Amino acid sequence: MTFVVDNTALSGKIQGMPTYLYEVVATGEVLEIEHPSSDPTLTEHPETGQPIRKVFTAPNIGTRYGSDYSKNLLADASIAKSGFTKYVRDPVSKRYNRTVGNMGPAQLKPRG
Repeated sequence: MTFVVDNTALSGKIQGMPTYLYEVVATGEVLEIEHPSSDPTLTEHPETGQPIRKVFTAPNIGTRYGSDYSKNLLADASIAKSGFTKYVRDPVSKRYNRTVGNMGPAQLKPRG
């Protein structure tokens, strides 16, 4: 998979310009291309002229609930502070050992 982040054949990188994914139909190569949303969808590779199609993906909307927020929320310190208990499975014994918190047994034995 190849990514072209700043394609100068279009207009260079402009602050706040939306980024779109395009795929070269023949090769499956994926391009990241910036252009105004008011421009029509591209149908040809800007450098080679090969046919391309727009790839639709979920929008990337920055919120306070981004990946860093989720990581911090699930950190051991946050789990303990919230009063929860975390168990981690030991791959050798197949048992779950308590790693965070002080509620419940120190070790859980799986059924079966």
